[in-house]
Amino acid sequence: MLSRTADCLYWMSRYNERAENTARMLDVAYQTSLMPHPNSTMEETWRKILNVSLLENLFESKYSEYTRENVLQFMISDLDNPSSILTCLNSARVNARIIRGKIPSEVWETQNLTYLNVQKFLPNTPEDDPSAFFEWVKYRCHLFHGVVIGTMLVNESFKFLEIGTYLERADNTARILKAKYQVHRAGQQQSSQMNVGSMSQSQSSTTRPSPIQSNEIFDFYHWVSLLRSVSAFEIYRQTYADQITPERIVDLLVFNPLLPRSLTKCINTLLSLLGDLKAHQSRDIEHLVSKLKSELDYSDVDDVFAEGLDNFIQRFLEKINHIADEFSNSYLIPLSVS
Repeated sequence: MLSRTADCLYWMSRYNERAENTARMLDVAYQTSLMPHPNSTMEETWRKILNVSLLENLFESKYSEYTRENVLQFMISDLDNPSSILTCLNSARVNARIIRGKIPSEVWETQNLTYLNVQKFLPNTPEDDPSAFFEWVKYRCHLFHGVVIGTMLVNESFKFLEIGTYLERADNTARILKAKYQVHRAGQQQSSQMNVGSMSQSQSSTTRPSPIQSNEIFDFYHWVSLLRSVSAFEIYRQTYADQITPERIVDLLVFNPLLPRSLTKCINTLLSLLGDLKAHQSRDIEHLVSKLKSELDYSDVDDVFAEGLDNFIQRFLEKINHIADEFSNSYLIPLSVS
């Protein structure tokens, strides 16, 4: 297979996965913003959404405040943003058009119709409810994946598509987990500060929710939003049937090999796909993925929190991005050329 073909297949799947993940994350953040919450905490949530994609500097060069409307506009339709939903869908379509003759017509038509119809579903103004748009994006991305599985030969082309999907998915799950945990930790610190002041409140004020109670309520919905952003809320209930805790969430999203978006599932699938390529270039990359798989296999939740979740996720991101770079250098067109 030509590097150009492999490159287009790989990036077509990555951009589709990125568009879906962005829609999931923004949808949950928007729904959360409609509930009572500390203003400072919600602003931090919007900031962390941009931190997930390392877009804070670009956002601050164009917008003065981290408001809901500004972040939604930036992440949905700003063409200067390389990770906005509109940019991702356009880039996926461009890659599909280049290899139109090498993919089933159904795959091309699905991708092309998504791009042609996206303007019909975009919110008219930043103040409009974007929920219907997010649902449409998720539906179109699911349709794309279904058409790929239902029409393509399970050959090298299919493997490159899947590798792009799981590299993007692993990166995104790790970034969401890191961002959400940072917001949770900031909320805990704010709650402990409020605890000092709340002890001096009069008995008559106990009829109203205290700042601590409000933070606890927000914290619950915060973790629920994290699970929903990776379609894992119902799976969490089926697996644990108990209260939601950070430790169990890490166990599910990092170590559960049956969850489609867990880090372990993504790494296991990547290793299998690389083995199927049967090329000498894949040996070094297989070695990198195998080391990362071993690290996940022989770690547990206690190890993660002993090291610090931030440090654990940061190390994972560095390794998965190194794997993506090595894969690109071995099989695809170098980014400096493409």
